[in-house]
Amino acid sequence: MFNTNKNGGESMAHIRNNISKWVTTIIMGALSIVFLVPLIWMLSSAFKFEKDVMRFPIQWIPDKINVIYNFKAVWMGRVPFTDFYLNSFKVSIITTLITLVISSMAAYALTKLRFRGRNMVFLALLSFMIIPDQATLIPRFMLIRWFGLYDTHAAIILTSMFSIYFTFLLRQFMNGINDEFIEAARMDGAGYVRIFASIMVPLCKPVLATVAIIKFIWTWNDYQNPLIFLLSRELYTIPLGMTLFRDDYTNNYAIMMMAALSAIVPLVIVFIALQRQVINGIALGGVKG
Repeated sequence: MFNTNKNGGESMAHIRNNISKWVTTIIMGALSIVFLVPLIWMLSSAFKFEKDVMRFPIQWIPDKINVIYNFKAVWMGRVPFTDFYLNSFKVSIITTLITLVISSMAAYALTKLRFRGRNMVFLALLSFMIIPDQATLIPRFMLIRWFGLYDTHAAIILTSMFSIYFTFLLRQFMNGINDEFIEAARMDGAGYVRIFASIMVPLCKPVLATVAIIKFIWTWNDYQNPLIFLLSRELYTIPLGMTLFRDDYTNNYAIMMMAALSAIVPLVIVFIALQRQVINGIALGGVKG
């Protein structure tokens, strides 16, 4: 009798657990669809004629497709969208790579190297996180002018490649790496650089992929720094270039949506390329927990 009641209780708990999972899945799926509606509307509008964009009710799949004209207007029109694209790739890739190197090396020093005042240095870095970027905008502008880097991509890269937030994120991850790996490498005669490159970097691939995704997206979508430090139109990045599209194609939402769709494609590609490392990191964290 005891076993029967126990099995029945476990069965009911299993059923309730499955129902809870199904309800959660349905709710999250509905919310996902709601969040995806603007993106789907943008995708649909990019393929339409202008007169069909604001038609109500919304025609999600257009009867007549005008994608070739919209595509040519974006990539071969009056506004040099190709230059904006290349500029954004240049700034975003270089900034992301330098941020990965600097933040990971700083996090390695703050977790695995023993030196006097290490905790004080970390606390000082954390204190700087409360200062908003807007508060340092004028000093950064003056420094850039003083170095002669105004109206160059180097100005954006130099002011964006240091990140206390990502240093903190990497440090927290590296704290969970067992020091026995470091000690074993030291016993084999490996130095600090060899340990960092051969042990820490491979073990930190999930968090490095997360940092790369976030930093690339932030830099690609950055509007403030290019607006302040760039003057020449040929140096504009995508966010500034979109303002030119708004000025030239104010009443043509189809072309604007095609430009916006083209602008987010690299972000989707970067996420798809690195999501496996991120998911592996989440799974690894779950196992550790």
